[in-house]
Amino acid sequence: MAVHDDCKLRFMELKTKRTHRFIVYKIEEKQKQVIVEKLGEPSQGYEDFTASLPADECRYAVYDFEYLTEGNVPKSRIFFIAWSPDTSRVRSKMIYASSKDRFKRELDGIQIELQATDPTEMGLDVFKSRAN
Repeated sequence: MAVHDDCKLRFMELKTKRTHRFIVYKIEEKQKQVIVEKLGEPSQGYEDFTASLPADECRYAVYDFEYLTEGNVPKSRIFFIAWSPDTSRVRSKMIYASSKDRFKRELDGIQIELQATDPTEMGLDVFKSRAN
């Protein structure tokens, strides 16, 4: 599975310049490559992010999660989400699962990985507990 250069470029923008809140990636099966499907503006939040993931199709996503520590210190963690809903096609789940590790290696700076098959597995509470 090839990774389009734009995927790495946009990730570097999120990581270093913070020009995106999140990035949703899609595997283009005909071209056999991962492409950027959607970019989230820095002003967009968690609800915008979850709304951009299709209910019945697999995706990869990166989310820049900002939070406050117990001492009220602002911090952020970059999450990689492997979104694979139960209602998606079996073939699609297999392609995303087999390509995940290679794709994730292309994105240097992922701090925490989540696998989710339904929205509750990547709720805001899950992000908060994994970030600390």
